[in-house]
Amino acid sequence: MEKKIKVLQVIPKLGIGGAETGCYDLAHYLSEQGCKSFILTSGGELIKYVKKDKVKVIKLAVHSKNPIFILINSFIIAFLIIIYNIDIVHARSRAPAWSCLLATKITRRKFVTTYHGTYNFKNNFKKYYNSVMVRSDLVIAGSNYIFSHISEIYNNFFEKKKRKLLVIFRGINTNYFNSKKIPTHKLDKFSNQHNIDRQKFIILMPGRLTPWKGQKTFIEALNLIAQKNKQQTFEGIIIGNDQGRNVYTKQLIGLVQQYRLSKNIKFINNCEEMPIAYRIANLVCSCSTDPEAFGRVSVESQAMEIPIIASNIGGSVETIVENKTGFLFESGNANSLADTIVMAMEKDYNTLKSIGFEGRKNVLKKFDVDKMCQSTFTEYKKLIKLS
Repeated sequence: MEKKIKVLQVIPKLGIGGAETGCYDLAHYLSEQGCKSFILTSGGELIKYVKKDKVKVIKLAVHSKNPIFILINSFIIAFLIIIYNIDIVHARSRAPAWSCLLATKITRRKFVTTYHGTYNFKNNFKKYYNSVMVRSDLVIAGSNYIFSHISEIYNNFFEKKKRKLLVIFRGINTNYFNSKKIPTHKLDKFSNQHNIDRQKFIILMPGRLTPWKGQKTFIEALNLIAQKNKQQTFEGIIIGNDQGRNVYTKQLIGLVQQYRLSKNIKFINNCEEMPIAYRIANLVCSCSTDPEAFGRVSVESQAMEIPIIASNIGGSVETIVENKTGFLFESGNANSLADTIVMAMEKDYNTLKSIGFEGRKNVLKKFDVDKMCQSTFTEYKKLIKLS
């Protein structure tokens, strides 16, 4: 009889970002495969959706970067590993990864990390701090872009020791992100709640409000469109939370007022059901000025059969089939973005629907969450057999 694998995933906060939803999805998938599934986190919005009969959630302040807390957490995690007889510890962020590294050394258990970002550094100390993400038995990169980034910076970690680095594309729940499963009354309620005129061409930009996500480039591009195309009626919707960056939010609102676009651009602070927001859009934009590790917005919009325009850097280049499932523009260039948006706006209804249809086919083939979970589970089993 095959042994039931017990997996502890550790993440600072179980929020609604890509790393967090990946952790959530994998935890439930493992349970369905007969594994014992645990999540260690400090809290987060997604906890209330965890099926308690399938996944055990343990709360601990693993979000802290304080060295003392990191050390204390390592002993607590080691204790949890022994109590629950954990086979594999999977860390998804740097601070808790240091705790997990020490805990797995003490208990001699397998350690896995998922490298979710580029983790830039300006000095050797920061490079060393980041290096914990490649000190595991298995390092998972969420895209070929991240794989290349890791190989370039930390190649010596894989040459000297028997560590494994591979790409497992992040996936999304295509059953949840499905335009055919959004009831009309929810669309009407969302539109009325936010005073959205669905007779206009709706251009959606999702993402937390932070400078590198490119909201300023988006606003500047819509200003250029408004100046050049007086007859074109559109509505831009910027959806995302500033997570306390209220100075940046005020800058964005000021820019909209400066361009006299208050009637054309709306801000929505939060949306609990993102498929609804995607469903009302005619076009989605992802305007990151720094490379996305994966580009979740690009994949979600394709799954929802909405054409996507994204920066020509990072993971989005891998997830979009240019001119077939979406379009790329020159990162940080408002003129390039404006021209690409206008080009999309000028396409007829059937062409846009065809692009959306191809987008969903692309996601189902490459970026479905089940593929991600199945590939990760396969690697877990290989690790256990090696031990």
